[in-house]
Amino acid sequence: MWHNIQVKRNISHLLPSSEERLILLITGSRQTGKTTLLKSSYPDLPYFNLDSIEYREQLRSVSSFAWGKVAGNAIIDEIQKEPQLFDKLKFAFDEKAIHFSALSGSAQVHLLTKVRETLAGRIMILELFPFMLSELISPNEEKRPDILIDRLIGCRDADLLLDKINPVLLGEKWDKAKRAEEYLLKWGGMPPLIHIKDDGRKQLWLKDFTITFLERDLGDLARIYDLLPFRKLQQLLALRSACILSYSDLARDAGIGVQTARRYLEYLILSYQTFLLSPYSENLTSSIIKSPKVYWTDNGLLRSISGLGFEITNGQLYENYFASEMMKFLRTYRKNETMSFYRTRSGMEVDFCLNTRQGLIAMEVKYRDNVDRSDFTSLRKLKEAAGKKWFCGLVIYTGNEIKKFEETIWAIPSSRLFSA
Repeated sequence: MWHNIQVKRNISHLLPSSEERLILLITGSRQTGKTTLLKSSYPDLPYFNLDSIEYREQLRSVSSFAWGKVAGNAIIDEIQKEPQLFDKLKFAFDEKAIHFSALSGSAQVHLLTKVRETLAGRIMILELFPFMLSELISPNEEKRPDILIDRLIGCRDADLLLDKINPVLLGEKWDKAKRAEEYLLKWGGMPPLIHIKDDGRKQLWLKDFTITFLERDLGDLARIYDLLPFRKLQQLLALRSACILSYSDLARDAGIGVQTARRYLEYLILSYQTFLLSPYSENLTSSIIKSPKVYWTDNGLLRSISGLGFEITNGQLYENYFASEMMKFLRTYRKNETMSFYRTRSGMEVDFCLNTRQGLIAMEVKYRDNVDRSDFTSLRKLKEAAGKKWFCGLVIYTGNEIKKFEETIWAIPSSRLFSA
């Protein structure tokens, strides 16, 4: 479906001109398309890839005083390989020997620590994630898609907005949305995969990516000489996706200490493999739990690492997909809204909560083509508990109809929520 196309990335609409006085940093997981984006966006700038030892040695030998003449305004890829270059960039920028540079890097910890120390006030930081649903539905869209969740966050009346939307998609629009969602559910959104037609080769690519991560990105983050415990923890976390996280249980099953488990998980978060979702922080009841939930950024990697395979999709995989799409939207569109989940010790749970200016948007995720009254029970209870903090509640499902259950509570297909 997408084998021979170049997908327009949503982040591209945020990129500054190379004529601006600015240093741009794009960070994210390996293989999400950072290099392609920078080279296509700034074709006139010289390009240095620090994966190459030769480039590292060349730039390392350039003095701060000569940086403007020798390197100049440039694209520097994998900047975390030579973090001392930040100081040279800062000096050249402050001396007005350069006015623009575009940087990229995969290992978040080294990048952002050094950025905070040296380039504060001079730099624009953007994150590039695996493909979003809206990018696959409209791969050549020149304008950033005005997706439904973005409109919902920005509106004053959810019922008024949703009442005006065509409740059902037909024909080609629905086919595109469903095919794109089924692809992301199964294979995830790593850009190189869309050019691989054979399913067996797709699975091999995902397996090789995991090995590359262990050998390269993990090496940027930490010196771990025995990778077996890390691999074990990685697989256990994949199997626990969309679940409440217990560090003590995780450490016991991985055969490592609790602090080591916390440290390994932090490496996965910093390298954009996983992310944590905190429990809802505004205390609607004194009995809410305190532990986070863990999710994977990409469903294809989750399937490959966990061993769950690529043939069957279940509620756990669907919830992980939804969490990933929501996280990618919030961070790509640079939203201030925070995402959490709600669960009491008695077991009442709402999968996702968004704190917005208008109030709380609560979402229940159901891997089904149809919904019924029982699917709305938790939302109604949370609506009552939230009172004036409430904005709207959504049951997210796989069907093809936006429908109202009661005032401020709706059922919305996930493929509609993340598309224009």
